[in-house]
Amino acid sequence: MPIIYHKNIDQHSVLAIWKIEETEEELLAGLQLKQHEHDIISSLNSGKRLLHWLSTRLLLRTMLNTTEYIDCQFDEHGKPYLVNFDYHISLSHSYDYAAVMISKDHPVGIDIELIKHKIKSIKNKFLSDVELAQKQIGDNTDGLYVAWCAKEAIYKWHGKKGLEFKQHIHIKPFKLRNEGSLNALVELPAGTRELTINYFKTKDGYMLGYVASNS
Repeated sequence: MPIIYHKNIDQHSVLAIWKIEETEEELLAGLQLKQHEHDIISSLNSGKRLLHWLSTRLLLRTMLNTTEYIDCQFDEHGKPYLVNFDYHISLSHSYDYAAVMISKDHPVGIDIELIKHKIKSIKNKFLSDVELAQKQIGDNTDGLYVAWCAKEAIYKWHGKKGLEFKQHIHIKPFKLRNEGSLNALVELPAGTRELTINYFKTKDGYMLGYVASNS
């Protein structure tokens, strides 16, 4: 189980990325599963979807460093949570990678994406004209993925339906680097919040964004 990246975000929060090189059988061997989870596995069939499901759970188990059964479920908004552990969690996966973020103190959100040029064809669906006018986003593939990962991480951090990428999350101007941070204004039901989102690009062409903050 190759964890290729591990970072302590703050004294309460950790993220890790794992390159998926194991078979389904190898991943299953490291997990404790109950019938409802076996039912999920059966519904996924074989392939990347199953590998993603298994690898995020095994990475989560590794990060929690426990031999106890981990009951990871999803609430009515689709946000993952742990029934028997007092952690906030966020899960993501893309092609050959799985990413998990955990925190004892506050909500977290993480997103990892394989960088592809086709994102340019959907940029108007998740970015406003004001955001697209920023030179570091515009028609820049890396900048577009930074913006997407940032908004996805915020959505997962919030953890409730109804938050629209284009309408409610606004990326402020930032300097595009291979690793950096940006600020975003988020229109939440309780009022507008400004959040800081960190991001970095991997050497093999993935972008990752994450946020950890009190709700």
